[in-house]
Amino acid sequence: MSQNKNALIRYKTIDKCLQNKYRQWTLEDLIECCSEALFEYEGRENPISKRTIQMDIQLMRSEKLGYNAPIVVYDKKYYKYEDEEFSITDIPLTETDMNVLTETVSMLKQFKDFSLFNDVSDILQRLEDKIYSEKSHTKPVIYLDKNEKLKGLHYLDEIYQAIIKKVVLVITYKSFKSKEENKFHFHPFILKEFNNRWFLVGKKKSSQPITNLALDRITGIDYDFNLPYIEEDFDADLFYKNVIGVTVNTGSRPSRIELWIDAINAPYVLTKPLHQSQRLIKENEDKSIIIHLFITSNYEMERILLGFGDGIEVLRPENLRKRMKKILEKALSRYETEDSSELKS
Repeated sequence: MSQNKNALIRYKTIDKCLQNKYRQWTLEDLIECCSEALFEYEGRENPISKRTIQMDIQLMRSEKLGYNAPIVVYDKKYYKYEDEEFSITDIPLTETDMNVLTETVSMLKQFKDFSLFNDVSDILQRLEDKIYSEKSHTKPVIYLDKNEKLKGLHYLDEIYQAIIKKVVLVITYKSFKSKEENKFHFHPFILKEFNNRWFLVGKKKSSQPITNLALDRITGIDYDFNLPYIEEDFDADLFYKNVIGVTVNTGSRPSRIELWIDAINAPYVLTKPLHQSQRLIKENEDKSIIIHLFITSNYEMERILLGFGDGIEVLRPENLRKRMKKILEKALSRYETEDSSELKS
């Protein structure tokens, strides 16, 4: 158990003792009660020194923990609360506390699509009531990027439940490339989010490779309780180690990709690496940089690189450099016609 957790248990135990005004509490009594409380939580002896409890009382009296506990000593031996009704559990929330709680509630509510959070919904409601009863409504200062109109979000919890219960799904799916819907069995392993889109990762059959399905392309979900679920030790960290995003091209091996980044974009790339394998090779006099990545090329990586426009250049490998050049030349040709209306006719 962490030292912070131990300290909280001691504070609560001391508080509970001092609320009992029908008994006189010596330092030795408080040490004994705290030792018993820690033994109950940890299941083992945890010696507490006299100095530790003295420091706890000092901290509880101070503003550091926000308690300001009115602990006094009488007859040079016994401890009590000067205000007999005081308890550290009844301390009003500070402005900072309420601001932090407000943002925490807002962030947790982003996950309302999961039944995993149903158990805490009542707690969140009570917490909101507590916050708003003590302060006027304030606008949140933390905003998560979430697209409420994104299709397929209502399947999140259904899929989540199937994963933890190891149930085979029957999915009706319509990809962007397909003209018609397809229905197939799918063994779900994990849910993955990338760039504000959700993907279901798993297998159609044990002999087939790992597949990811975009939730916004799923049009229906059913279950097959008779088909045995594929028990596979799927390691998501290892599987996605060498890629950006969700597309893993089976059989492809990671390679060294060398990039030149201009001075304007260099600070952004250095402070927010494109991938965990990113390494700085050189910083030029004009503040531009050269970095390398050790990854497998995929669609998501290309989209990110193209998003830098003229702020980035692929130096190596040659095949990726040529591909980027071809895409950019095609994009440039879109703008060669002066009258854009001609392109729309």
